[in-house]
Amino acid sequence: MSAREFKVALVGCGRIARNHFETIAELDGLALSAVCDIVEERAREAGEQWGVPWYTSYDDMLKQAACDVVVIATPSGMHPAHGIKAAQAGKHVICEKPMAISLASADALVQACDDAGVRLFVVKQNRLNPAIQLVRRAIDRGRFGRIYMANATVRWARPQEYYDQAPWRGTWEFDGGAFMNQASHYVDLIQWLVGPVETVMARTATLARRIEAEDSGAAILKFRNGAIGVIEVTMLTYPRNLEGSITIVGETGTVKIGGTAVNKVEHWQFASYDDDDKLIEAAATNPPNVYGFGHAGYYRNVLSVLRDEAAPDTDGRSGRKSLELILGIYESAKTGREVPLPLRAQR
Repeated sequence: MSAREFKVALVGCGRIARNHFETIAELDGLALSAVCDIVEERAREAGEQWGVPWYTSYDDMLKQAACDVVVIATPSGMHPAHGIKAAQAGKHVICEKPMAISLASADALVQACDDAGVRLFVVKQNRLNPAIQLVRRAIDRGRFGRIYMANATVRWARPQEYYDQAPWRGTWEFDGGAFMNQASHYVDLIQWLVGPVETVMARTATLARRIEAEDSGAAILKFRNGAIGVIEVTMLTYPRNLEGSITIVGETGTVKIGGTAVNKVEHWQFASYDDDDKLIEAAATNPPNVYGFGHAGYYRNVLSVLRDEAAPDTDGRSGRKSLELILGIYESAKTGREVPLPLRAQR
């Protein structure tokens, strides 16, 4: 079994980059080899802090830095272009969520990685929260019986200063709004847990923030298995983040995983006992921020895949499913109509 170390370069030294840097530093088998950001001060600061070369030109980093893998942590709308360049340079790609903001560009990224024979990983670290893993196992074991209702709720606070920190935030071209950016993990979780969505109806609004995209919205989902789902999202919660939760109501079980980022078991009740019921307390974590602790588990899977020891938890095709649901939500909000999934390919 190979114990090879993989060199990792990262582009985009913004908010989420620290989670990547810290996780790469902790794991044997991965080593940060270079960082890049178009803002020189950010690139230099990250490079000096982690003791690696820093770049302000992505093309220069790809040409000059020794790396096997490139982490794409730039604004969402730039993920496909940056990922495609990395693939064409023969590098594996780890892409932060969402992998793209259109299906066409998501498909182009998947195709580029296929053509280059490299792996594409899309970061969905909340799937690895211990509490969420227990819910998934309960579903797989049939403990809920028939699932009737599923709710994902994101009541967070993003003040105007957050959007003003970077001109791309809240724009349609590079970011999208509350569903595409902040709630994308929750959109991913609800369909990963309950199954494919058949239709969606949605309303979105920009109620208080000076941005192009929405700061609040709600979507009603009809799942193929007959269950009904609701996703409620706002960035206007006063005065701080209140909850990020998933609730599942079934024939023989009801569960709510809450906290600020689906990390705390708030309700767990089933008709029949399972040894997993003893794990509930241990599954509650208290992460320092809404990103949670999932990056470590995520990177362990990446490392196992690169060593040909495991299948990827979330590849490009899996990442595309949640993007398609988000785009369906936006289409319904724009047209006022119920939108069937999958979407037609023209998007």
